[in-house]
Amino acid sequence: MSIEFGWWNKDPETGKYQVHAVVHGGNIEWTKHQGHHSSWEPHVPDDADRERLVYEANKRVPRRLISKKQFEEIKRLSENTGSGHISGRRCRPSPIL
Repeated sequence: MSIEFGWWNKDPETGKYQVHAVVHGGNIEWTKHQGHHSSWEPHVPDDADRERLVYEANKRVPRRLISKKQFEEIKRLSENTGSGHISGRRCRPSPIL
């Protein structure tokens, strides 16, 4: 089961953009996009993004949307660097014909 988180960031250089973090299978996939008609692209999170992910996950624990064990896993995974491993249906290579 994947857990999705999302929020908006504001950067003085690029403007406002949406950050999307998906936790699934021991990985966090970080993506972002700016505007409605742009595609999602990989996002390299900074410390503020990682803190925001832990903050958003912590808000879901009291409402029992995620368990304490899932929260601890998200906290552990958020300490990793990089944009995360992308896996699943969206990243399958096309068959060679």
